[in-house]
Amino acid sequence: MEFAELQALREGKKTIRLDVYEKNEPAVRLYERQGYRYVATVDLGLGSWGLPWFKLYERTAEECLNGVLSRISPLSSDAMELASLTWSHVAKPLYSLGILEEDVIKIAGISETQHVDIGKRALIIMCSDNGIVEEGVTQTGQEVTAVVTENMTDGNSSVCLMADRAGVDVFPVDIGVSRDLRSGARNPLIRKKLAYGTKNFHKEPAMTRETAVAAIAAGISVAGELKEKGYRLIATGEMGIGNTTTSSAVAAMLLDRDPAEMTGRGAGLSDEGLMKKVSVIREAVKRYGPECRDAIDVIAHVGGLDLAGLTGVFLGGAVYRIPVLIDGFISGTAALAAAKLAPAARDYMLATHVSAEPAGRLLLDELGLKPFVAAGMCLGEGTGAVASIPLLDMALEVYTKMSTFQDIQIEEYKPLAPQKNSGTQ
Repeated sequence: MEFAELQALREGKKTIRLDVYEKNEPAVRLYERQGYRYVATVDLGLGSWGLPWFKLYERTAEECLNGVLSRISPLSSDAMELASLTWSHVAKPLYSLGILEEDVIKIAGISETQHVDIGKRALIIMCSDNGIVEEGVTQTGQEVTAVVTENMTDGNSSVCLMADRAGVDVFPVDIGVSRDLRSGARNPLIRKKLAYGTKNFHKEPAMTRETAVAAIAAGISVAGELKEKGYRLIATGEMGIGNTTTSSAVAAMLLDRDPAEMTGRGAGLSDEGLMKKVSVIREAVKRYGPECRDAIDVIAHVGGLDLAGLTGVFLGGAVYRIPVLIDGFISGTAALAAAKLAPAARDYMLATHVSAEPAGRLLLDELGLKPFVAAGMCLGEGTGAVASIPLLDMALEVYTKMSTFQDIQIEEYKPLAPQKNSGTQ
């Protein structure tokens, strides 16, 4: 049943329906215990086989999502202890690689082995348009989203060039770009389009709750497909004109903070443009806030399909036990939404850098995550996440290849003060 629910989410199904012979009481009890609702008793034409009546049970996509998320398991404490022990034997001062050591330990816990391997890694870029651009909150029009997404499939964007150097495979996903896209051969487009952009949330909710659930499921699906292909690390990125506005709105609502505190200039707004952006977000928060009962509602009302898809990627990392790298402000907002939906998913996330957007640090603090670097980056596309991967590679070189104190016959360092087990940050 768990397999069926995951498969239904991956295929974008709206409902799972099961049938069972009405007198098969063990199966009836199982379905009901698993949360499936009785729908009807019907004749399936098997009366000649002595099976005249069948009970039908069903579960919606959202109920399947909740069921899948409830089964996210903790990190492996045994693997983390062994990884921590490995670090203690490496011939260098204790804890001297800081957060890099902590995150290697965390990856061990995620992958359930101290033999950490991130040799095959992917960047998922969720691409979509946002109706809120109608309100003049961006410097460019939404037509840019399609152009840049197509360029990504050709390998011709900032993050693609960086990914080539870092040995990262790029997977652009059209989850809601405002027109149909061609695909280049370098990084073939993954087509998960749910709509041609969202609605203008200044006038109406950006999307329905059902669409938000479908977008989250699409992100989980992409993560699962990459796990099946042997990927061991996922970086997150996005492309969508207007998505700093949607992210600021979502973050403000999830953190219950003043929109002015959460909103930056994005790709280069003037002072007047920034004031307009804050005003639009503040009005939306006031209007929709009382209606939102959880993170899915928040995304549906003021978010974007790219944000919802990235939320699914973070949740998929936890479901399929793959570490997922947070990029900057936008993917950080998606990470926060994922953590609100499934707190256990937080342990499967790694922060890479502190975005230059005003809320960048606030989001990481809320998630309890520490970044590798603070480089003042705010390009998006996953550039910060990809830039951090060589640092992880270098840490793993030390972790796997450095001589131990025993090898060089030198007494090991001893901790002089109690150290917090930082593997879960």
